[in-house]
Amino acid sequence: MSKPIIAIVGRPNVGKSTLFNKLIGERRSIVEDTPGVTRDRIYGECEWRGRKMLLVDTGGIEPKTDDIILAQMKLQAELAIDSADVIIFLCDVRAGLTADDREIAVALKKSGKPVIVAVNKCDSIGDLPMEFYEFYELGFRVDPIGISSSHGSGTGDLLDACVDALNEMDESEEEDDDSIKVAVIGKPNAGKSSIINKLLGENRLIVSSIAGTTRDAVDTELSNAYGKFTFIDTAGIRKQSKIEDKIEHFSVLRAKMAVERAQVCLLMIDATTGITDQDTKIAGIAHEAGKATIIVVNKWDLVEKDNSTVNEFNNKIRTELAYMTYAPILYVSAKTGQRVETLFERILYVYNQSVMRVTTGMLNDVLGDAMIRVQPPTDKGRRLKIYYMTQIAVAPPTFVIFCNSVELFHFSYQRYIENCLRETFGFSGTPIKLIIRMKGDDAV
Repeated sequence: MSKPIIAIVGRPNVGKSTLFNKLIGERRSIVEDTPGVTRDRIYGECEWRGRKMLLVDTGGIEPKTDDIILAQMKLQAELAIDSADVIIFLCDVRAGLTADDREIAVALKKSGKPVIVAVNKCDSIGDLPMEFYEFYELGFRVDPIGISSSHGSGTGDLLDACVDALNEMDESEEEDDDSIKVAVIGKPNAGKSSIINKLLGENRLIVSSIAGTTRDAVDTELSNAYGKFTFIDTAGIRKQSKIEDKIEHFSVLRAKMAVERAQVCLLMIDATTGITDQDTKIAGIAHEAGKATIIVVNKWDLVEKDNSTVNEFNNKIRTELAYMTYAPILYVSAKTGQRVETLFERILYVYNQSVMRVTTGMLNDVLGDAMIRVQPPTDKGRRLKIYYMTQIAVAPPTFVIFCNSVELFHFSYQRYIENCLRETFGFSGTPIKLIIRMKGDDAV
């Protein structure tokens, strides 16, 4: 399941970084009593009531400023607001409700996102200071929450409010969203926007040969004979050392978050440049997230071909992406439309493979046959004994195998079991996760 994004925004020097550090449980943001210390966004994971969230700490917002750095910080915060699922609007009870607070509140209401007002520096134990009640004037649906970033008081109530807002959003999405979410990822200028335009049959997205045209992740819905799809076009991911533009730095996060909330990823590879180190890193994002993936080699019309070209390209991909042998490869041209239409069928197929469930009985039949063909390994006179296997999750298909010793269950034998599962049930396009447990271990 994807992690929702919680953005912490507000004026400079209201305690955003201190709150961020408190919520993630580590000192990651720089904290100083000086406005403008946090110029970029900093990200960290937080878990509350069983819900994992990605927190975004932003630079302070100065609604009216001619300072270049402060203006850049404002832009960064605005981009974080655009990306967030829920916004924590942090204010300072000591400063009271300021004109800047009111201007920021107007902008947050226009975003349409759920907003939780947190009034910081309510440090005294007991009743809230009278100045706290001024913040009701902001008029958000959820009542303001008094907190102390430095002491941690009130942060539980704040996280409760965030989780409640996320749960409300989940309920509404479940009612009307049954489309397959497809993230189109890859290096800059690999043809991500072009392929979506061709799939849509119209020029819905801006298409340019200039790397970095697509700044934000853009959702586009489509229904056809294959079903309902939501395509998420993302900014091209380039090497970290080359990310000098702060907006592009944000675009990388958006692309990673697009993978998080997608069910299927289209990994776009430029046929004219071949597979690169950056392609392998981008592929790793989808693989580590456990997403069903199709490798789409674009600009195939520009490649000079002979009878061995496809096989040679396949071998290069399988060598460089050795961890992703499960992903089908499709050669297309977004420009001419060559084989683009077949993507719908492939997307639907790998999605169904990723959510497939297998009964425990069938799994253990395969397991028994696998152990007969290749005996479990031994070490110093001890043999691995495998008792049974069961499936506990989908997307990706996740299996727990119970045995007598986790240490004896070597990686090579795990890979063998995975291959046996694929031979029997397919699981094409999706990673498989194996969890090894000793029999009697309650931690499943």
